[in-house]
Amino acid sequence: MQIQFWGAARTVTGSMHLLSVNGHKLLLDCGLVQGKRKEAFETNRNLPFDAGEIEAVILSHAHIDHSGNLPSLIRAGFTGRIYATSATRDLDAYMLLDSARIQESDVAYVNKIRGRQGKRLFEPLYTQQDAADTMPHFVSVEYDHPFEPAPGVRVHFRDAGHILGSAIVVVDVEENQRRSRLLYSGDVGRKGLPILRDPQTADGVDFLIMESTYGNRLHEPASKAKEMLRGIVQESYDRRGKLLIPSFAVGRTQEIVYHLDQLSASGQLPDIDVFVDSPLAVNVTEVFRLHPECYDDEMRDAMLRESDGNAFGFKRLRYVRDVEESKQLNYLKTPAVIISASGMCEAGRILHHLKNNIEDPRTTILFVGYQAENTLGRKLLDGQSPVPIFGEDYQVKAQIKRAEEYSAHADRDELLDWSASIQAQGKLRRVFLVHGEDESIQSLAEGLRAHGISPVDVPERGQVFEL
Repeated sequence: MQIQFWGAARTVTGSMHLLSVNGHKLLLDCGLVQGKRKEAFETNRNLPFDAGEIEAVILSHAHIDHSGNLPSLIRAGFTGRIYATSATRDLDAYMLLDSARIQESDVAYVNKIRGRQGKRLFEPLYTQQDAADTMPHFVSVEYDHPFEPAPGVRVHFRDAGHILGSAIVVVDVEENQRRSRLLYSGDVGRKGLPILRDPQTADGVDFLIMESTYGNRLHEPASKAKEMLRGIVQESYDRRGKLLIPSFAVGRTQEIVYHLDQLSASGQLPDIDVFVDSPLAVNVTEVFRLHPECYDDEMRDAMLRESDGNAFGFKRLRYVRDVEESKQLNYLKTPAVIISASGMCEAGRILHHLKNNIEDPRTTILFVGYQAENTLGRKLLDGQSPVPIFGEDYQVKAQIKRAEEYSAHADRDELLDWSASIQAQGKLRRVFLVHGEDESIQSLAEGLRAHGISPVDVPERGQVFEL
């Protein structure tokens, strides 16, 4: 068995790992690289292997940095199957189309400016038709139901507790009359998060490919998230400003809305309008309602308690689909909460809200998820000013805040506990750390070794390992 690391190697985005077994090639995830626009576009467009030789993709979850480059794979000649949980498949039916639509619309917007400047026009990475052409390749497989994507390879999914439908991928290999078990973590969630079940593990693992996003940091307890949100909403209301929340459409948006619903029901929310300004988030919330098999007990009980069976809506909440209605939010003179994608401020409607409000000192921008290097979100968190939005510079006068209570990624201690439980259940022989920046990866590697887990490898992009 051979593994080659082509994405999320010493970085956080673009997860993509090539597995070769018995002469067959399988891909673990096929995510978009996000960051410096030109470099990311070139990396996403130019796949480092022959797509026609890949027989199957095994998808851990629907986040764009794990699934977002599937249309490019199809365009490049992939004809195989894409295995995922049914919730992941349903989410990607919307997310890939939305990714393509955003790329098309953002390129069109930027091209207007470049055209006036006499510069060469850009083209989108892929189109909505490319995204639609991707969906027939999906095969839905539920948790703990084994399938065989290639001879000698048997796979099953377990719940990763990260977003709806997210999975850790258990790969059992028989090669040259030897058997081994590879576990790919995808993204590991946190215990005690609302809506979803806690992350699971697997026993008898020989080789572990493990994410390390927060390998050097600890989160605030998830139990404090609702109170933190209440306080920031109240501050924005008192200041008569807008609270902008760049949020991933999957998972984070639903958690925030769920907490706002609870605060509203208990009378702890001020008299403020809340807008979810993301067509994708609207569609994704509908998918959440269709997959109660992913809920934890708290969420299941909450859905039963709601008179309309809906824990994702309350009186002052409005879901915005229409473009013109979205534009009207720029003219609001009253306090408001606007939740909009993308979570790293790299595309979508949040860019327009930032453009129109970032120079207003009454505005608060609240980050509730990870911000990768070179993204606009990371620049704002790092205190950069001015920042470029649609090719023009804006002074940052808004208040910038971070809420790691809402992180859907396990932190350092949670990752160490999760890996220790895998070590305790079997014969862990080797660990590969991916999906993290250098400081995070090296810190987690040291922690794993201190727990007696060794060897721990930190692959470079393109590096090959024989297992």
